[in-house]
Amino acid sequence: MTPQVVWLKRDLRLHDHAPLCVAAERGPVMPLYVFEPELWQQPDSSFRHWSFIRDSLRELDEALQALGGRVIVRRGAVVSVLTQLRGEIGRFDLHSHEETGNGWTFARDREVMGWCREHGVEWREWPTNGVVRRLRERDGWAAARSAIMSAAQQPAPKRVQFIQGTSEPLPAIEEASFGPIEGRVQRGGRQEGLKVLDSFLASRSRDYMRSISKPGISARHCSRLSAHLAFGTLSAREVDQAAALRMEELDDSNDPSNGYWSRQLAAFRARLAWRCHFVQKLEQQPSIEFRCMHPAFEPMRADGHREDYFDAWCSGHTGYPLIDACMRSLRANGWITFRMRALVVSFASYQLWLDWRRTGPVLARLFTDYEPGIHYSQLQMQSGVTGINAVRLYNPVKQSLEHDPEGKFIRRYVPELADVPTEVIHAPWQLASSPAGYPIRIVDHEHAAREARQRMAPYWRGDSFREQAKAVFRKLGSRNRPPERRKRRAASAVAPPAPQLDLDLQT
Repeated sequence: MTPQVVWLKRDLRLHDHAPLCVAAERGPVMPLYVFEPELWQQPDSSFRHWSFIRDSLRELDEALQALGGRVIVRRGAVVSVLTQLRGEIGRFDLHSHEETGNGWTFARDREVMGWCREHGVEWREWPTNGVVRRLRERDGWAAARSAIMSAAQQPAPKRVQFIQGTSEPLPAIEEASFGPIEGRVQRGGRQEGLKVLDSFLASRSRDYMRSISKPGISARHCSRLSAHLAFGTLSAREVDQAAALRMEELDDSNDPSNGYWSRQLAAFRARLAWRCHFVQKLEQQPSIEFRCMHPAFEPMRADGHREDYFDAWCSGHTGYPLIDACMRSLRANGWITFRMRALVVSFASYQLWLDWRRTGPVLARLFTDYEPGIHYSQLQMQSGVTGINAVRLYNPVKQSLEHDPEGKFIRRYVPELADVPTEVIHAPWQLASSPAGYPIRIVDHEHAAREARQRMAPYWRGDSFREQAKAVFRKLGSRNRPPERRKRRAASAVAPPAPQLDLDLQT
């Protein structure tokens, strides 16, 4: 029987793994993970990602050993590894999940496809998450995703004939190619993912929506499943179906208060759908990693490269307590909640006028749950360069007052402000003298916001702006609208109205 090589990528599990299940039915299987040194030299890679992957691979190897096999680890470029395997085991079929990764992995997959064609290797790829490859019409995506999410999960195969081969050791996270180790890293592995999922559904999700924007308590009440979804220790389908089952249990109970809890999980499932929606954007237009969705904005931040602003933002020394606390917390833990992610990007993009292509790799390295499709779509949204989304220019002081009113999160991560009274901890420049060791704010946020609006205005007024915005919307825009509104929009064939530039500084 023809050997079957299962190329493990961002799918580090046995359960609900179509490539492995199909390969096991067709012949002897070699589960292959390729450690690619060049991938880890990319500006969006870091030790956090490898630490999580390494945990997951070690656990996956143990699970495969229980079936009589193991993960075969090889180091090098994938084409070189496949060429080597062809010399070892002869002709083989290749199986994997489709990957919507960064530009480097996209180019690598094209190279692998060329190699497969040249050598007569059948490479079969299966959809992952709710992403649809070669989608012709964006209007049909939601239905396609729903079909994927509602399909039956594939249990891990119980019997597999394995190909035994030599395997190289997994690199340690201390290896220089991963960069400096800083702070904690969320543990990887499927068993850890299942524990996190179970605790979320059993208790932590009860106050999901109430806590989702709070920089402190969100660490408990958010799902914390994002890294497990990003690296595939859990499938999006099993998470969605588990949440749906939990909602049914709550709805069938005799406790009337469980209706509230069920609505929290409905909101969580909606965010799972949005997650797929954003990854779908990158799948359809890989260039959004490098270029603005709306081409009119390409030159807008050409001068957005002030090193002092960039360094202060990266290290959490801007003089804005919540911004600095978020960046320091991120460096310490590899995670902050979505609202705070949006806030630090907005502040960098508007108040500091830094280009999203400069700040994006920094955040990618810090996020343990870095998912390219979500990352670059959100960077562009929060930087105001999509042309189809409302511009959100956050007031860092108001956000601080709303989401950390007592300054607990600030005091935890900005100890220089530990003794500052609560009434001024959100704006310490109001004190007669700056707290010892804490910098003076690098910009006046209100003045900088007004200047940002003035800089943006000409780009919205260009002659072809609206026509180009229509094209962006048709290709990448969300179709998640009430039927009547969707009907009116289709009839008028008009792109979403341009956001007003007299933005509310109190957002």
